[in-house]
Amino acid sequence: MTQNAADRKPKILALIGGISRGSINKKLFVFFKEAAGGSLEFDEFDIKSLPFYSQDIEEAPPSEAVDFKERIKVCDGVLIITPEYNRSFPGVLKNALDWGSRPYGQNLWSGKPAGLIGASPGAIGTFGAQNQLRQVLNFLDLRTMNQPEFYFSFPRELENGRLPRSSDEFLKSYVAKFREWVARV
Repeated sequence: MTQNAADRKPKILALIGGISRGSINKKLFVFFKEAAGGSLEFDEFDIKSLPFYSQDIEEAPPSEAVDFKERIKVCDGVLIITPEYNRSFPGVLKNALDWGSRPYGQNLWSGKPAGLIGASPGAIGTFGAQNQLRQVLNFLDLRTMNQPEFYFSFPRELENGRLPRSSDEFLKSYVAKFREWVARV
């Protein structure tokens, strides 16, 4: 965390890999923010606004990429919320990670604490996506929290628009551990 971080709420850059209007990962992020109870400041960046990364434009990046890089620089931590497509994470998320790590030698992710969560309607949640994503985050030198793991099988029907009690309690526990992780790293 930055030098003055003890005097303020940690600023968390949230990257949501599900970009569709009805994304369950966007819904999961809403629940995450509620579980944080105002203890974290969130900066949600819409990664679908980033153009495809290319070395041809990295030295003079478009304004969306410049804005994104500035947000990475000032955040205290990163929360990545990923769906799973074909046992992997979405390309828009990889594109965002590439923008933050380039040009070569200017990796803005290095040393940032990160949390990794995700939801899918399947029985194993986003295990496959997160497993592959951890390899990329490791290479980028993000300090990804390893425990607890968060593979959420999103209920098809919520209880009155809310998570079931057991899921809500686990989410609150995860948020508390994530806050501790950001403060420690």
